[in-house]
Amino acid sequence: MTLLVHQVGPACTFQDQGRTGYLDRGLSRSGAADQLALHEGAALLGQSPDCAALEMAGMGGTFEATQPVCIALTGAPMQASIDGAAIAWNASHAMEPGQKLMIGAAKQGTYGYLHVGGGIDVPLFLGSRSAHLTAKVGRALQAGDMLPNGSYSGSAGMKLKTEERFAGGTLHVVASFQTALFDQETLDRFTQTLFHRGTRANRMGMQLESDGEGFAAKGQLNILSEVITPGDIQMTGTGNPFILLPECQTTGGYPRIASVLPCDLPRAAQTPAGGHIRFKFVTMDEAVALHQTYMTGLSRLRARVEPLVRDPHDIPDLLSYQLISGMISANE
Repeated sequence: MTLLVHQVGPACTFQDQGRTGYLDRGLSRSGAADQLALHEGAALLGQSPDCAALEMAGMGGTFEATQPVCIALTGAPMQASIDGAAIAWNASHAMEPGQKLMIGAAKQGTYGYLHVGGGIDVPLFLGSRSAHLTAKVGRALQAGDMLPNGSYSGSAGMKLKTEERFAGGTLHVVASFQTALFDQETLDRFTQTLFHRGTRANRMGMQLESDGEGFAAKGQLNILSEVITPGDIQMTGTGNPFILLPECQTTGGYPRIASVLPCDLPRAAQTPAGGHIRFKFVTMDEAVALHQTYMTGLSRLRARVEPLVRDPHDIPDLLSYQLISGMISANE
């Protein structure tokens, strides 16, 4: 056992990259809402991105080390400290038995991640350790639970500069099954509209709101239910778009105006309430190129990791730093 849970937010679950191949049985992928954060944590700890981590929606908790352990913190930046001393986000840290890690509220974004060396070692279910609460697979973490870890021989004390993806932005989309049912004027208005994330959001999906009229497709009441996947943008009867996320249903009959590229889903999921979003259609060739760039970036994450505390011998411009500031009396 590694970390004992003293206190925890209401929506903290174990997540990995999710389970695939079960849509025909009514079970969607689940997995981390921000898949990029899984890879960042793996790079910081020098382990596989298949390892499970603790996903914390908006709020973390208090965790006590029961044995020496290395941890990493990624995703939405949250207030964090060990035994009251603030620690860096997007970094890995060592903890000794009895030390307490406190993770507070998200300062940006929505989903923060706590990784442990060796990964969180809970039983596999259909090839994944991910909880899927809407399917009643697993459960949310509670006080008194333990975070068991697998074997690990690495070290901590590393940091990683990450891209900004916690305040919304532009999401690249491709045409979906019902895009052709929306006339060109509606599609143009869709890409020209500045949306903001509403308060209705969870791991199933997130509602977007705007100041203009809603969006409707021709013959949308006659659409048959079809398979759907994370990233699809459904238009409800009110004309509000919903971006579907990892725990979305497997079939649906609402018209889909577009689908968000997988490489942009971390930005979509991390958009906080009120955060602004725009959509940009791209061709399939452009989508493939964007996704390839994303996958290449994942493969290079480990090469971008650097020591959290730099050795002065490795700083060529050391004399340009302000190492001492102000004065103090020796009598104080």
